[in-house]
Amino acid sequence: MREASSEAAARRLLDRDFTAWHVENAMQGNKLSQAGSFELWIEGVVAGYCVPMSRSVSPSVRIQHAPQNAMEDPDEVERFHDCCSDLMRELLDALAAAPDQPRSFPEIEDSLAWPRRRIASVLGGVWHLRTAEFGGRRPYRCLDGRQSRSGRWELWMDSIQARAVHGAQRQ
Repeated sequence: MREASSEAAARRLLDRDFTAWHVENAMQGNKLSQAGSFELWIEGVVAGYCVPMSRSVSPSVRIQHAPQNAMEDPDEVERFHDCCSDLMRELLDALAAAPDQPRSFPEIEDSLAWPRRRIASVLGGVWHLRTAEFGGRRPYRCLDGRQSRSGRWELWMDSIQARAVHGAQRQ
């Protein structure tokens, strides 16, 4: 029963757009405030209800890293696809080929026949474009190593982002 309660509490947090940082700090017992009206304690109140929580999020509940930075507008995703380097475009195409399936960097690199650590280099190379042109937003989503099944950073695209990339490929 305790496992189900903690999963339900984590899902309520996701419904309120909490990031992994919020949940992690709450689970460490830190008091948080969202817009001054919502406070969360590990032993206390979650969305106004008293919910016992375990010290870790259930494996079936994944909290993405910085969801506010993921692009949701298809036009913005297409524009990013048009502006980025050939290597970044290749990465986006690979992510769009398997929407809603988080994969670790090595899995993606293997599918692209890339050497290890190339994704890190490509993401670092596109950082200036992301920050200068897109306000730091990115056309993919990610899980950090503590939230992923593999224990490593994982990337994926949702179906809306993938459709936008497929649209950009056709043009």
